[in-house]
Amino acid sequence: MPQTGRAVKRRLRRRFWVEAALAMLSAFLVLLTISWKDWVEIVFRVDPDHHSGTLEWVVVLTFVVGTIVCSALARREWLRSPAVSEAV
Repeated sequence: MPQTGRAVKRRLRRRFWVEAALAMLSAFLVLLTISWKDWVEIVFRVDPDHHSGTLEWVVVLTFVVGTIVCSALARREWLRSPAVSEAV
């Protein structure tokens, strides 16, 4: 006996995808900075903290805040998007 059901899709705006991508990027940069502390100095060829580690902690905290904010905004956009049900 075939089952009929309804799949629920959401009509997400571009804003959701931008916020979700920024949240993932900032989370990746948090993990990168925690695991490879000198990447900022190597990539940008500067050493403003003279290997004290201060810059790395500022980067981690900044990206943690960015991850939380972008995730919250993406979640809000997800919840505000209209759900559209389609026959399967």
